[in-house]
Amino acid sequence: MVRYAHEPDLAAAEFREVLVSSGLGDRRPVDDPARLEEMLHGAQLIVTARAGGVLVGVARAVTDFAYCCYLSDLAVRRERQRKGVGRRLVHEVRRLSGERCVLLLAAAPDAEAYYPRIGMLPLPSAWMFPRLR
Repeated sequence: MVRYAHEPDLAAAEFREVLVSSGLGDRRPVDDPARLEEMLHGAQLIVTARAGGVLVGVARAVTDFAYCCYLSDLAVRRERQRKGVGRRLVHEVRRLSGERCVLLLAAAPDAEAYYPRIGMLPLPSAWMFPRLR
């Protein structure tokens, strides 16, 4: 059984472990614990999925709870992928951010096919400045 919760005080070490075990660690600063701490403290929504107390998935979002919500990280341990954990984490972020918010995310290239399957619409007119470091 998987339990889902808003967990604002998630430990950076647990966050790192799920990032690495999900495959998302290649795209995140997993070797910079201080930066992971900053990422967690700057997020308004951290939703976790735990099985037997072990963190199996996490969604980290930045939101104003009034208009927009950016889902920056959606990570599920590889052995738990394709079992509904990611879908439920997205649902919980959407529920907690509120029905007035648009939920946005930028998909990792190998995850692009997943999001249409859970009902998300593509946004072809998105733009960005890349990270400098």
